[in-house]
Amino acid sequence: MTETSSDGGRAIRQQTERVVNEIAQGLRPLDAGVAWFSGFAPACQQEVLREIAGYAMQAHVTTADGRAGVARSGVKPTATPSVMICMDPPRYGFAGLPAAEHVKAFRVLVSAFAIADTRRREAYCQGTCRHAWHNLPAHRAK
Repeated sequence: MTETSSDGGRAIRQQTERVVNEIAQGLRPLDAGVAWFSGFAPACQQEVLREIAGYAMQAHVTTADGRAGVARSGVKPTATPSVMICMDPPRYGFAGLPAAEHVKAFRVLVSAFAIADTRRREAYCQGTCRHAWHNLPAHRAK
C-alpha cells in the first residue's frame, strides 16, 4: 500500500486501531501485526507509527511500561526505539526514524502500549467500559 489519500489515510487509521488493540488484548500475535505493518510502504509505516504513538500517549505509557514493552517486543534494549520509549518522559518521534528502524519501532510501541493499555483497562474500565476498542470480539483476530 503506497497511497495515503484522505480516504486511504482513514482506512489505515481504522486498520491500525483494530490491529493494535487486537495485539494489546492478546487477540492477535505481535508477529502477525508485524507482518501486517511490513506490507506498507515506508510513508504509510510512518503514518501508522504516528497513530500508535498517539495511542501510547493517550494510554500514558510510563518508563516502567516502556521497559516491560521492550522486554516483550523482542527488540534489543539498546536499539533506538527501545531507548526512546524508556526515557523519562518517553519520546514518541518514532515516525522520524529511518525506514530500517520502522519494524523495531512498531514492535516496541505496540508492546509498550499493550502494557499501559492493559493497566488502564484493569484500573478504570472493569465492567463499565464503553470504549469500543476495549470490547473487541475474540473471533476478529487472524
